Amino acid sequence: MTKSLEVQLKTLPTNPGVYQYYDKDGKLLYVGKAKNLKKRVTSYFTKKHEYGKTRVLVKKIANIKHIVVATETDALLLENNLIKKYQPRYNVMLKDDKSYPWICIKNERFPRVFPTRKMIKDGSEYFGPYTSMKTVRTLLDLIKGLYPLRTCNYDLSHEKINAGKYKVCLEYHLGNCLGPCEGYQTIQSYDEQIVAIREIIKGNFKDSLNQFKTQMKAHAEAMEFEQAQKVKEKIEILENYQAKSTIVNPKINNVDVFSIISDESFGYINFLQLSLGSIVRSHTLEIKKKLDETDKELLELAITEIHQRFKTNSKEIYVPFKVEVGENFKVTVPKLGDKKRILDLSLRNAKYFRQERFKQIKLTDPDKHVNRIMSQMQKDLRLSKEPRHIECFDNSNIQGTNPVAACVVFKNGKPSKKEYRHFNIKTVEGPDDFASMEEVVYRRYKRLLDEEEPLPQLIVIDGGKGQLSSALKSLDALELRGKIAIIGIAKRLEEIYYPGDSIPLYLDKKSETLKIIQHLRNEAHRFGITFHRNKRSSSALNSELETIPGIGEKTIVELLKKFKSVKRISAASQEELSAVVGSSRAKKIYDNFQKNKATS
Repeated sequence: MTKSLEVQLKTLPTNPGVYQYYDKDGKLLYVGKAKNLKKRVTSYFTKKHEYGKTRVLVKKIANIKHIVVATETDALLLENNLIKKYQPRYNVMLKDDKSYPWICIKNERFPRVFPTRKMIKDGSEYFGPYTSMKTVRTLLDLIKGLYPLRTCNYDLSHEKINAGKYKVCLEYHLGNCLGPCEGYQTIQSYDEQIVAIREIIKGNFKDSLNQFKTQMKAHAEAMEFEQAQKVKEKIEILENYQAKSTIVNPKINNVDVFSIISDESFGYINFLQLSLGSIVRSHTLEIKKKLDETDKELLELAITEIHQRFKTNSKEIYVPFKVEVGENFKVTVPKLGDKKRILDLSLRNAKYFRQERFKQIKLTDPDKHVNRIMSQMQKDLRLSKEPRHIECFDNSNIQGTNPVAACVVFKNGKPSKKEYRHFNIKTVEGPDDFASMEEVVYRRYKRLLDEEEPLPQLIVIDGGKGQLSSALKSLDALELRGKIAIIGIAKRLEEIYYPGDSIPLYLDKKSETLKIIQHLRNEAHRFGITFHRNKRSSSALNSELETIPGIGEKTIVELLKKFKSVKRISAASQEELSAVVGSSRAKKIYDNFQKNKATS
């Protein structure tokens, strides 16, 4: 296996989707679907294959492409579309012209409802496709049991019915049809049934499901257990039935779908090509920004390039916002429904492509990845140096009790946990975050200076202008102002504050710089609050020992030296306690904990 393939395998997503194998000449070899793309595709390269054909396929694979979808059912339908479109050499199944079944509501007076595998453009409504004919039959059985519909293919025009051309058949006498052919049922009554049936097919069959459950109970009470079981199976199928699929929609025909996601350096444009309502191609284009181009400019450039590359003849495009691509195209910005779902699917694939590119760079050239992020942070935060070493401070207290602070350290954008530090607040009384921040920052950098340890290039203060000003006082006292960059981040709107500047900086919410700063802030908060909880818990336990009459500080110290924690002291026997503090005090301690256990 080549190095390139190894990297692709490591960065595949774990979502449902379709994978495509290509040879060194770019020829499509195989299309498959997976519930978990990474697990399924990796298995080709790790298993020992029984069939020689599969072994030959694996040897020929030079490139892997994939399309991420929402569900395994969507993956199954998309796989069917792509195999029928491209006829890959190593696919055997699904190459015939047999397609998945649909349910058709015929465009006619007194419409028929029936299953079909072919779509005819005559104005009829088609629902599906369905991955199981069993689901189709269950739905039609449900509909037939609830609503009597005609099954004949007569032309039930108003004139022919009035002329008495037709006679009711056996279905009428069995109660399966109300006889519209002889005018026994009105068109209004029949159309009301069709409206209800349309809702059932779409998945809105709550009322119908309740009727099925009533039937099942009736069969069970009548001791007709076989019939009850059959109805139960239908209920289970219907409850698991998925009515909507974004992969195939007969109402969407010959459309190109484009979406974009971008960062500071690149734009990633995903293209989905729909033909006869089915997705037949997916491609993601990566464009490097040269002059800070907007998403609109990048998308317009990509649309032109993709149309030239794939020579599509679609006259309509779906995009997330208005673009200028000439008068030859109808531009649609979907807001709701199936069109919006297809656009969301395109955007999902663009996001996954971007994530995989970053993962691949990390694997193949980790230094390049770090250098890019550091350079971007320096640019975004207007720093004189790359922030290779960053430290972030956060205070934790509850109404002034057990005040503590935390300092977390990041090196090259990643946590350096062995350098994290906790601080007990020593000089501040009561809940004073500003004074606490001033004390902690001073102690931290006084120690680094005394020990001649390297200083960070950037300090991040969790808080707004008040906490930032307090930290600056300590830097001034240590004559470090101007030697270390310092910023504050406020939680409400993620504002970045600079010393002496009342107007905050707002970073792009999707920028990597903001994500690293948020990671720093969250780590400092997590580290600080954990220490605070432990201290509070320890304080509560220690105070329990202090409340025992006749037990002083020296006794508590002796006990903690021996048992290490108050929890172990409370679990010790009277004999074990006597060995440390004598029988008299041991009895007092033992009785106290036993009393507490009895009342708790």
